[in-house]
Amino acid sequence: MRLFRVILLGGIGTIAWITWPSAGEAVDPIRFEDIADRAGVPFIVRNSAAGLKHQIETMISGVAVFDYNNDANPDIYFVNGARIPELIKPGPKFHNRLYPNNGAGAFTDVTAQAGGERYGMGVATGDYHKDGYVDLFLPGVTQSILYRNEGNGTFRSVTRAAGLEGIDSKRGKLWSIAAGWFDYDNDRRLDLFVVNYCVWSLEREKVCGDVKAGFRTYCDPRLYEGLPNNLYHNNKDGTFTDVSQASGIAAHIGKGMGVAFADYDQDGDLDVCVANDTEPNFLFRNEGKGKFVEVGLRAGVGYNDDGRAVSSMGVDFRDYDNDGREGVFVFCVNQRDVSAVSELVSGSLRRGFDSILFENIGDGSSRHPMAEIAEGSLDARVAPGSILSHHLNNQRPNLSHHAGSAGATTCGLMVFVGNKLPMPREQGFGSNERRDILQHTSTRDLAFSASRRR
Repeated sequence: MRLFRVILLGGIGTIAWITWPSAGEAVDPIRFEDIADRAGVPFIVRNSAAGLKHQIETMISGVAVFDYNNDANPDIYFVNGARIPELIKPGPKFHNRLYPNNGAGAFTDVTAQAGGERYGMGVATGDYHKDGYVDLFLPGVTQSILYRNEGNGTFRSVTRAAGLEGIDSKRGKLWSIAAGWFDYDNDRRLDLFVVNYCVWSLEREKVCGDVKAGFRTYCDPRLYEGLPNNLYHNNKDGTFTDVSQASGIAAHIGKGMGVAFADYDQDGDLDVCVANDTEPNFLFRNEGKGKFVEVGLRAGVGYNDDGRAVSSMGVDFRDYDNDGREGVFVFCVNQRDVSAVSELVSGSLRRGFDSILFENIGDGSSRHPMAEIAEGSLDARVAPGSILSHHLNNQRPNLSHHAGSAGATTCGLMVFVGNKLPMPREQGFGSNERRDILQHTSTRDLAFSASRRR
């Protein structure tokens, strides 16, 4: 039996699952080395942090690994920030970056084709109009963008024409932080779910800390009003219809940080799980005919075991124990509280683990053994993800090359996947038929390696 090791990487909503050998199965240790410089990926995250502790500085930014030019090699797209207070990109250092893969483990910066105009948050990839090329949706603070892949190495913004500007009639542009493509009505067209965070603007920025003493800190998210999420139906003609109200999605206010999709109740319709920051997590059960019902409390994913809404940073649907049912893995970093939920039982998700308080071991990470699964154990490591008072600017990602010989599967923010998903086994950055990891963080860069189970 194959087991999984969970690695929680620093930054927003990053979960990595690595297949782990069963007892008695000989395998070399999984080792990674940072090859970002050698591979030609010198990207630097610019969040414009300058001591004023703007809330948006803590949230960037997204990265996608996808094949944009259909050459069978995974390319990299980075989302970047912008200058504050203007929230625009005044020069190249703030540009989003697109790095095509040349097939030999090296990348070329073709930023002119990368797009991006404002303070970005994340990126979702999908071929929404079924022309064979993967398109990009970029959720952002004051602007969200749909980039259509033209198939000639370039992207074109079609946001307004597609109806995806994200303008709320009462609130204006919503602060969108994440998104995902999925087919909720089984019409074989990708629909779009957009995760929104909280009501925020520079003009109404809250000030936290000791102002008289000259000390500022990032404000507790509970001081901000939450937002509803958006669901857009694909009209099959290049446009979308906002069905957030009609579907029932907009009836629920949260502070969304991540989203995952799976048919958890095995009724043939994809359901939606949203990780919320300081608010109960949402599980939207797809009732069919365009309707969703929020069942997070009933299913056991809304709160932790103490009945508290925690600071959830990411979420993944995954059949981690190979029982044929997708479980939910939600983690939060501020309270160091990790919740794992699994297995459909009588219409609900039964807890596979208790909530875990991770002990800080003093080196910037925390760890704790979670629970026994089958013949082995599922281990978790949480990288620093707390909102640090000295939140750093100008951070670089790690591009980790799989140097060992054991196979690995990963998922989450870095979207580089493995044998549970429909991608060929040789989906590594180079040509060695091993899976690699791209780690992207706005706080600090960390090198992770998975060692053999003791």
